[in-house]
Amino acid sequence: MSVHLDRFLNVPATRLPEPAAGADPGTLLAELRDLLDRQQQVDEAGQLVASYLGAGGDPDRLVAALGACLLREDRNFHTIQCVEAGVRQHELLRGTDDAGLPLLAAARYLAAHAPTARSQRQTYEIARRLHRGERIYEDEEGLPPAA
Repeated sequence: MSVHLDRFLNVPATRLPEPAAGADPGTLLAELRDLLDRQQQVDEAGQLVASYLGAGGDPDRLVAALGACLLREDRNFHTIQCVEAGVRQHELLRGTDDAGLPLLAAARYLAAHAPTARSQRQTYEIARRLHRGERIYEDEEGLPPAA
């Protein structure tokens, strides 16, 4: 497997992070969103999740936070699928020592692909406003622009 990862996928092995002692779960969860505003925070995201779970943080709150971070990015089917797979694996492993590993993997995956341009939300908002019959643009006099 190591040869396959190194040679064909060019993915070097990484060690699992050790939870930080004395970490506050609430603070760590709040930091996740800010962490994913910066590029190349893969190891940091893994460390944050390991520390959060190691400090007794609620896995369901972590899943909700990961979902919120996923929704703000310009996501594609593969990204949604990978995060969902992590959550499903976590549910299957709930109650075991390995239950946090899929959530750690999902956080690392999101961090590897964040931040994106985050334009999808704007597109969805415009579509929603148009569907409601709202005007998207008006000139200074409150009239729609001339055609």
